[in-house]
Amino acid sequence: MKRKNAFILGNILMGLGMIAMFSSLAYVLLSHIFGFGQSELLTGSALMGLFVGALIWLAGARIGGREEVADKYWWLKNYDERYRRKKHQHL
Repeated sequence: MKRKNAFILGNILMGLGMIAMFSSLAYVLLSHIFGFGQSELLTGSALMGLFVGALIWLAGARIGGREEVADKYWWLKNYDERYRRKKHQHL
């Protein structure tokens, strides 16, 4: 996949994931506040949609190239003795 196409696909997936997260969150909150009379299964599945939207957003970030090398290896950079620049102890 060309870089431009990957960037566009990543942005589309990130947008779809964000829409899914916001709409799921809005439905769950509004159903609890106003009591639509919907089943608990529908509210639970909308809550699950929040996590599915987050996964879609993360997949779009991965495809679109929004992840940085420093983000991927943050744990190694900050907590692994071999890769740490400053020689101080983390508690």
